Amino acid sequence: MDTILEMRGITKEFPGVRALDNVSFKVRRGEIHALVGENGAGKSTLMKVLSGVYPHGQYEGDIVYDGDVKSFSGISDSERDGIVIIHQELALVPLLSIAENIFLGNERATRGVIDWHETNRRTAQLLARVGLSERPETKVAHLGLGKQQLVEIAKALSKEVRLLILDEPTSSLNERDSDALLQLLSEFRDRGISSILISHKLNEVSKVADTITVLRDGAAVSTLDCAAGAVSEDRVIRDMVGRSLSDRYPSRTPNIGEVVMEVRNWTVHHPIDSQRKVVDDVSFNLRRGEVLGIAGLMGAGRTELAMSLFGRSYGTGIKGEAVINGEKSDISSVPKAIKAGLAYATEDRKTYGLVLDQTIRRNVPLANLEAVARGAVVDKHLEGEVAEEYRRKINIKTPSIEQATINLSGGNQQKVVLSKWLFADPDILILDEPTRGIDVGAKFEIYTIIRDLAAAGKSLIVISSEMPELLGITDRLYVMDKGRFVGEMASADATQEKIMSTIIKAGG
Repeated sequence: MDTILEMRGITKEFPGVRALDNVSFKVRRGEIHALVGENGAGKSTLMKVLSGVYPHGQYEGDIVYDGDVKSFSGISDSERDGIVIIHQELALVPLLSIAENIFLGNERATRGVIDWHETNRRTAQLLARVGLSERPETKVAHLGLGKQQLVEIAKALSKEVRLLILDEPTSSLNERDSDALLQLLSEFRDRGISSILISHKLNEVSKVADTITVLRDGAAVSTLDCAAGAVSEDRVIRDMVGRSLSDRYPSRTPNIGEVVMEVRNWTVHHPIDSQRKVVDDVSFNLRRGEVLGIAGLMGAGRTELAMSLFGRSYGTGIKGEAVINGEKSDISSVPKAIKAGLAYATEDRKTYGLVLDQTIRRNVPLANLEAVARGAVVDKHLEGEVAEEYRRKINIKTPSIEQATINLSGGNQQKVVLSKWLFADPDILILDEPTRGIDVGAKFEIYTIIRDLAAAGKSLIVISSEMPELLGITDRLYVMDKGRFVGEMASADATQEKIMSTIIKAGG
């Protein structure tokens, strides 16, 4: 199998930071090459160098593609050569059709007039190649995340892709959609298309990868040939973090007390289709010092439940009551929910959890500004003291609290989100996908924070699409399907099979 790509001695520096240090990297024609490493290891930076986001002249080293040394000055240059990158945050326009999205910037036109018949015909062909039966005229907003990911791949195919780069393509997908996407990559391999797969889900990497390259601290530390024999996850983790991670989850002795929150007959309707219930008559309780998990497939209503509880941030026609510390609580707005002792760390930290262009100093106190203000004016000295305290306390890896949060790795961004809510000193924390898009080392740190909060008497609700995570860090589980709770079990007695069986029996 010959080499389609060779990156030689790539070095990339930012002010005060060497993001890539003499990295060399090869991809063979028609292989799936996994690129793994902790957040901040340099994976995305390396791919941005390859795709022209960082143009020639802004890095040292050579890119040899199909036998020729390349000097890409932008993404359009790399795409003309068949190198297409699909980022973790999908670049689709929700209110445009599938066809419009696929050919956006690459329109099928004659003398400036778009040929819609040809556009839709070609779109139908591309959708068939990725296994989608939707009509080309369908608006992207009407598609689930799994199908949107396939539209992105169809868009790549429209550009005659020969080397496809996927950055965390399954981070927002359920298990079924993830399996379908991985199967598609295998089919591309059979057609001679090469893929670079960036993923923190090592079980998926081991399923499909032909080769695994591990980056750590901006350097390539190992390249593992999966064809030569099975590569263990423990070996990959050891190379990623520089040490053995014998236990994925920190040990913990639960100290669970009395019921601190009881939700009764909670019902939420869809904000646009007011006739549709997204949460249907849900009742549950949460105890002091407990880590309670909510399991379910994508679309089960878990996030809708969490957001509606946190100040009715989602939904209409909300009914039901929340009893906190024995008293019926008014949580009808976000300020009231915070006052009642609730906090909600969203699954979408970049859109709803952080002010990305602001510093760590500015983000950490946001949920409790009164505590760092003198009257109506924020005390900058106090603000800095608080941010610095949490930077040390939960190990936010950054040289300074003056760092903009957009420049932090995913794991460190998540720590800033947690810091923001911990400073508000809530009794009950709802954590929605707290480790999405985070590497195994940073995950362990987040799990340790969760453990320590429970040990301090805080109560936590954890929503996660990763069942092993739920089984590893929670005390008790509710299983949710189609807006309803369909099962409850102690985490010690639960298995992935038992959770899935509960969903299937409920009609999921």
